[in-house]
Amino acid sequence: MTDALGWRRKFGVIAPSTNTIVEPDFYRMTVPGVTSHFSRIHIRDQNMSDDAGMDRLLEQIRAELVSACERVLTCEPEYMVMGMSAETFWGGVEGNRQFVKQIHDVTGLEVATGAEACRRALDLFGAQRIGVVTPYQPIGDQNVVRFFGELGFEVAAIKGLRCPTAVSIAHVEESALRAALLEVDGDDVDALVQCGTNLSMVRLADEAERWLGKPVIAINAATWWMALRDNGIADRVEGAGTLLRDH
Repeated sequence: MTDALGWRRKFGVIAPSTNTIVEPDFYRMTVPGVTSHFSRIHIRDQNMSDDAGMDRLLEQIRAELVSACERVLTCEPEYMVMGMSAETFWGGVEGNRQFVKQIHDVTGLEVATGAEACRRALDLFGAQRIGVVTPYQPIGDQNVVRFFGELGFEVAAIKGLRCPTAVSIAHVEESALRAALLEVDGDDVDALVQCGTNLSMVRLADEAERWLGKPVIAINAATWWMALRDNGIADRVEGAGTLLRDH
């Protein structure tokens, strides 16, 4: 029997309990016949005001990741999507590979991660030098730079917003995000990348591509794009950037 609403694909999505942006972003970008079903990782200590706080946050994610996957499997999804990004950059390329392997070993399903989605998007656009915006502390930014560097991309500039808590990431105003994009941009920068699934960036990135004249990759849009295209779903989505509109 085919699911009445997810008749093309059902996605299982893993997200932190503190994240208020990725779920509505995914719903806004959905296409007919595709549904996303969230399983939340319980974040008991959301302090990420320093490097140690970010490490503790990721430890909580690692401790509950398998259980979150097992819960969402009960709705019988056909593909997994990671609604969190920091852990997918941690440890560079090998760290992302091990993360994907862990999800696959638990679920038996293919996985879309923010890190891999950004790589695919940058390759598609032929970008070499990039500017990056994150909500992270320095330790998070270091892992992002490491991941892109190991793939051969040069991070010309990175702006970490150093959000003090996991929930406060969603409180960053559009004016601050716009300023951050301009700070990491330059004539020698081929594309801009935004990390952190709890930053509300999809709509702004779509607009910024027009006034900057270059790709601006919002991680939620890129991850959703990867999930759709991996599953043979070629529908175009307006208002979420070049990736989903034209590719």
